[in-house]
Amino acid sequence: MAIEKGKRPRDSNQLAKWIADITTGQIAPPDELLGKSVAAVKRGKAGGPKGGRARAAKLTKEQRQEIARKGATARWKK
Repeated sequence: MAIEKGKRPRDSNQLAKWIADITTGQIAPPDELLGKSVAAVKRGKAGGPKGGRARAAKLTKEQRQEIARKGATARWKK
């Protein structure tokens, strides 16, 4: 069975063979940027890590507590 470029096999045996082939150098590792704009990836990496801290800095104490309360409720709802 041929594996498409960039796709990981879902079958556990095929996945094991795919990993072994990459590890031993029989096939090249998949390119993670395949089909993505390099400029867009750079912008995402630059802004992504800042987003959570910037949002948290803008929230009031009550807003943060409400968000935490909703998260706790969702986690314990099960």
